[in-house]
Amino acid sequence: MSTSTTPGTDEPRERILSPAYAATTVGLFSLIAFAAFEAMAVTTVMPTVARSLDGFDYYALAFAAPFASGVVGMVAAGMWADRRGPFQPLLASLVTFSLGLLVCGTAPAMELFVVGRIVQGLGSGAMIVVAYVLVGLVYPARLRGAIFAAFAAAWVLPALFGPGVAAFVAHAVGWRWVFLGIVFLVAVSAVLVTPTARRQPAPAEPGAASLSRLGWAVLAAAAVLALELLGSGTGATLVAAALAFVLVVVGVRPLLPAGTLTGGRGLPAVIATRGLLAASFFCAEAYIVYVLQERWDLTPGQAGIALTLVGVVWAASSQVSSRLGERVSHGAAFRFGTSVVLLGVAGIAALVWLRSRGTGVPAPAPIAAYVLASIGMGFAYPRTGVAMLASATDEDRGFNSSALTVADSLGAALALSVSGIAYAAAVRADVDPFSVVYALAVVIGVLGVVVGARAAARPEVSGRSPA
Repeated sequence: MSTSTTPGTDEPRERILSPAYAATTVGLFSLIAFAAFEAMAVTTVMPTVARSLDGFDYYALAFAAPFASGVVGMVAAGMWADRRGPFQPLLASLVTFSLGLLVCGTAPAMELFVVGRIVQGLGSGAMIVVAYVLVGLVYPARLRGAIFAAFAAAWVLPALFGPGVAAFVAHAVGWRWVFLGIVFLVAVSAVLVTPTARRQPAPAEPGAASLSRLGWAVLAAAAVLALELLGSGTGATLVAAALAFVLVVVGVRPLLPAGTLTGGRGLPAVIATRGLLAASFFCAEAYIVYVLQERWDLTPGQAGIALTLVGVVWAASSQVSSRLGERVSHGAAFRFGTSVVLLGVAGIAALVWLRSRGTGVPAPAPIAAYVLASIGMGFAYPRTGVAMLASATDEDRGFNSSALTVADSLGAALALSVSGIAYAAAVRADVDPFSVVYALAVVIGVLGVVVGARAAARPEVSGRSPA
């Protein structure tokens, strides 16, 4: 939807809020903003939920579940969008996401709460893929960096108010209304964004549907959840957990472009970088409120300040990355972003370890390290979407969008599952479990730096062959 220009004439520069794109931009912004509010709210109240439902054994699984099931939603939405356009998968994703919220908000036990998180993940995964497809359909290449930066900016208001509102609601009327209240926000988002999706035509040459890809996604998601459930055991249970890990690799391979699992240069490395960024950062984020409460005796509201700062700084960093545009190559953005994420996560790990040794580390120190990591995420994370769309065509835009978000979601889910195993093992061994979890995040961050350097080459082909 670009406009033609005549040489020698001065025409107003198109922006994402120009008349041709304003409605779509507002709709997508609202979709991301409400999803961001949910993420901020859940991270804030999860320790409270676990205490209320006596479910700390499922703490990591409650975070990993929506990431894992989101893979299924992503693949399904990508296939659906490639064949029918974005409207139908968007509508289905909004309904599924809302159903998951209702299950979580009414769950009488942690096991059912996790089921709700699985359903919620199906919907949220599909929503993100449809959003990427809409960006590819509606915006010209020169505006895509700006819209992805706007996605990051959509986290600002939820970051400013989400943790505080969630903590207040949980204290005033109970944590269940944190989930039930978000259903109304989703309804508002649907009103804003579905008209844009309805106007998009189905692809002229629909991509071929492959039920086998959906089957592989189900296998990968189920294996991630099984890994977390089995990994805390011993003996034969550990053997089963190892098998589950192998099944994750087997299941995800057909869902990604060739070479992704080995960090092949170009698009494979871009997608792998996205997955490793998500794995390292969200592994650290899942435990930040928990560790601030347990080791620094902060209240949920006080600990939630960390989420507020990160949301604002991430968005600001994304805006800087977008404004720099082509003056900073994607490869340079990836190298800078992955390095800063590693530095921030390593800082958290060191400070948590020092605290476990009795050192009087003040609470602002780990919060500052967490904020530092968000600078790297904001700078590199949106660039992965821009780089991916640069290699996409009408026939595989859904596949590539799905692959990017699959790597993102499955990377985080796998890291969270392994972190849950590591946490339980550390408790049994009488070792500080938070130090072990953050050490894991550091190792993943190192891998992110290595693979991020290989993403410097510009993607040339998208490739649907297995990873």
